[in-house]
Amino acid sequence: MSAIKLSLHGDVEGLEEGIALLAGQLGLQWDDEGLPVRIERADGPLEVSLTEQGGCIRFADNIHFFRCLGLFMEAAAERESFHIIEEPQFTMNGMMIDASRNGVMRVDGIKRMLRLMAVMGLNMMMLYTEDTYEIKSRPYFGYMRGRYTFDELKECDDYAAKLGIEIIPCIQTLAHLSEALKWSFAEPMKDSGDILLVGSEETYAFIDEMIDAASAPFRSRRIHIGMDEAMSLGLGHYLAHNGYRRRIDIMNEHLARVKEIVAAKGLKPMLWSDMYFRLASKFGGYYDPDAVVPEDIIRDMPKDAQLVYWDYYHSSTEEYENFISKHKEFGCDVIFAGGIWTWGGTVVNYKISFGNTNPALTACKRQGIKEVFATLWGDNGTETNVFSALLGLQLYAEHGYSHELDMEKLHRRFQFCTGGNAEAFLSLTEMDVTPLNEEEWRKLPPNPSKYLLWQDPLIGLFDRHAEGKELSGYYETMAAKLAGHRDNSGEWAFVFDMPQKLAAVLAVKADIGIRLKDSYDRNDLEALRQLAGNVLPDLTARVEELRAAHCKQWFGTYKAFGWEVIDLRYGGLLARIDTARRRIEDYVQGHTDNVEELAADRLYFDGPDRPEGAVFGWCNQYRRIASASMQ
Repeated sequence: MSAIKLSLHGDVEGLEEGIALLAGQLGLQWDDEGLPVRIERADGPLEVSLTEQGGCIRFADNIHFFRCLGLFMEAAAERESFHIIEEPQFTMNGMMIDASRNGVMRVDGIKRMLRLMAVMGLNMMMLYTEDTYEIKSRPYFGYMRGRYTFDELKECDDYAAKLGIEIIPCIQTLAHLSEALKWSFAEPMKDSGDILLVGSEETYAFIDEMIDAASAPFRSRRIHIGMDEAMSLGLGHYLAHNGYRRRIDIMNEHLARVKEIVAAKGLKPMLWSDMYFRLASKFGGYYDPDAVVPEDIIRDMPKDAQLVYWDYYHSSTEEYENFISKHKEFGCDVIFAGGIWTWGGTVVNYKISFGNTNPALTACKRQGIKEVFATLWGDNGTETNVFSALLGLQLYAEHGYSHELDMEKLHRRFQFCTGGNAEAFLSLTEMDVTPLNEEEWRKLPPNPSKYLLWQDPLIGLFDRHAEGKELSGYYETMAAKLAGHRDNSGEWAFVFDMPQKLAAVLAVKADIGIRLKDSYDRNDLEALRQLAGNVLPDLTARVEELRAAHCKQWFGTYKAFGWEVIDLRYGGLLARIDTARRRIEDYVQGHTDNVEELAADRLYFDGPDRPEGAVFGWCNQYRRIASASMQ
């Protein structure tokens, strides 16, 4: 697009570098001979206007200016006059990127994301780093895991500051530390495989080092100290050393010690809230409506530590309001963390992301919650690319500047802010939410594109769930649809190329185990010969194309470390396809009198959160998908 020349004057001090970073993205040229636009810094709603006399942008915080600048450029390209007013709903609205489950975003990718966030008007980023940041005194902390250096994090923070965005360090100081605690240096401070030993002075010396290293690169005086999902707290080495104690007391004592360390460094902490509710629940549930946190625990909890209420699962405003009220009983500030579902496997799930985010943020507005952020987790290896979640970030942004969400405006703003097409991004969800399972909806959404990819072609642990679904034709259609989106998505082609290749694989693989089993049971040697001689080699070629596309996507976004895990999955899949071909050839040629894997009966996959029967359901653990044997 041709650049629009603007002559910006007024309260522009401190904005110049950010404007320069966004100029190309916005199609803006700062020229004294351009359209005059007065910049005014003032409290109150955001205002963007254009009349015959010129333009005006009125804003309070730097991030509001960059959103306003985008609104101005968008409207000026279409109208000769306009007056836009927006009222920010939150003082903090942003995102958390998981950098601990193998996908560690490259610095250039973080900068790209920050530019997009600025135009959307999002003002906070967290990089969730369990052990993926550098502690000079602990060489094994984050070893071969793509950890960030001080200089890398400072470069990101410097860049964010120019755009009015705060980067808040987000670490763990209790649980979720398995990748750090697996090394021998951690033995004296380990309660169990992923939980630190509360009460040990070595533990608190280590936490001191972690907080120093994590906070040093950033301007922010805030820090997220984690502490979620410490399910076996006090039941490992702690139990042996101290005997059994009420675990919620252990939690409070640990928080008090960590709070002392944080306060001594002039930092303000926040922590995930779930352990307070889990330890008060008879069955360890976070969202247990019958859980009652003891009054003494509420009384003794440090009030200057903010509680982060995370919830990605509920679909009614009333449910969110109920849990917000429970959090308010602690007497400290509450932050809400929702989720853009990037952790279900191979693709983002926008159906559940939108379905649960809309009531959640509506509840936050009603309850006066002023700080919110979206989490982008990468469970089980970060198979879903983080940039596929951009439409979810736009959702948070549009909620953040309006009392009521306007979907038409959201789609229009997404096109302007990112250059992406909202309908194309939404179609990614169709890899999992198909016309065949559209109404199947439980706490965890169906994710067949993951388990149908990684399941073994001979053993087929999920074959019963794919029976009679005619998935081959469906995924063939999806491959064509995604190819169209890829070819029309410009800079976001890489977001669609990998899922397109995946759909092409599933067009063959979704029912390959069913076809093999059926042909074997009928002793149809000709059909088996065709499957071994033609279909399986074709599948191999398609998997190799998918691996190449996935590899290109990964290295364009993340550091190299972590890809080896995905590479091993592809290598294992290719090896098992080859084994299937060889086993079947031996059978049809009479070299063996049976194929044990195909002779075995097929059952429905039976695991946690798996509904009974033929529905697709959910499984996001590669080790459970690939084999029923030990790995």
